[in-house]
Amino acid sequence: MERKVGTISRGIRCPIIREGDNLAEIVVDSVLDAAESEGFEIRDRDVISVTESVVARAQGNYASIDAIAGDVKAKLGGETIGVIFPILSRNRFSICLKGIAKGAKKVVLMLSYPSDEVGNSLVSLDQVDEAGINPYSDVLDLKRYRELFGENKHPFTGVDYVAYYCQLIEEQGAKAQVVFANNPREILNYTKRVLTCDIHSRMRTKRILKEAGAEVVCGMDDILNAPVDGSGCNEKYGLLGSNKSTEDTIKLFPRDCMDLVNDIQNKVLDRTGKHVEVMVYGDGAFKDPVGKIWELADPVVSVANTEGLEGTPNEVKLKYLADNDFKDLSGEALKNAVSQRIKEKKSDLVGDMASQGTTPRRLTDLIGSLCDLTSGSGDKGTPVILVQGYFDNYTN
Repeated sequence: MERKVGTISRGIRCPIIREGDNLAEIVVDSVLDAAESEGFEIRDRDVISVTESVVARAQGNYASIDAIAGDVKAKLGGETIGVIFPILSRNRFSICLKGIAKGAKKVVLMLSYPSDEVGNSLVSLDQVDEAGINPYSDVLDLKRYRELFGENKHPFTGVDYVAYYCQLIEEQGAKAQVVFANNPREILNYTKRVLTCDIHSRMRTKRILKEAGAEVVCGMDDILNAPVDGSGCNEKYGLLGSNKSTEDTIKLFPRDCMDLVNDIQNKVLDRTGKHVEVMVYGDGAFKDPVGKIWELADPVVSVANTEGLEGTPNEVKLKYLADNDFKDLSGEALKNAVSQRIKEKKSDLVGDMASQGTTPRRLTDLIGSLCDLTSGSGDKGTPVILVQGYFDNYTN
């Protein structure tokens, strides 16, 4: 019988993961138990994805604000430092800011406006337009910002992030000064030692600052990229991808995940005879149309993945074929013609009109986004996602 279902994404419930747990065994057991319970089979090229959060927890990859402070002081000198372009987030950045401020005597906090890098708004574009401000060139101090825009609470969290971040800095014993600007060079008018906190544009920002004469430039990826007094760390991403754990600790992005994905792949092969693909995923790469927030606050979607998830989709657009190449066909004849075209498609469809409108993104970003949406960020209790049929097409 012809299969009537394409891609399926299932959230797999697992035990609560603790530090030191054998995560590969838990993941494989949970997936196979779910298959038996729900009456489905594991197939070749199924994708098993594990959220980065439980991987870091199993690894015990945590650090205190004291560890952050120690590293910041060692690398930036412990006096006046510029902290520029952070995202507006209680979960993502507030705990990092505590540690940063604890490692300095004064923090000059430079916020991008009207929104941060991932779309959290300080003020609306309409407010900026009404004030006659050019965010690409105009620099505001705190007094001018308040005169123009007053108190602006985030529409989702109800937090005035300007006041909140100043409070966090001062609670750690440092002085706080706030500047609003979008040109990274502006911070050099206040200090030559800069910690740039942007995520996806950090390499460009570092380059601009160094070329403009900064004495010391670090990114979030340069802080806790090695252990401090036995703390956790992430050699590649440092503080990027971290989340608040407690009021004085963070959970860092997981480390060395290739062994985990390969171990899960091998365990499934041993127990089922099926060759699955495996991925450790972080934030999905999508944008909320109402809040205008780009979800990707992690440095990458895929922390690690097996080889079969490399590359991009190679698909033809069915509606293009139906409306153009086979516009005079219908019914079974149309189905057969489209199926034959899919079977005969080239291995690389770049530039082929029949592929226009297909999503030109990496498989890991597409599948990771699907997994992030499936698992959610709350109390679903499904840190493992099983995706089936993703590599099927109309002919399977």
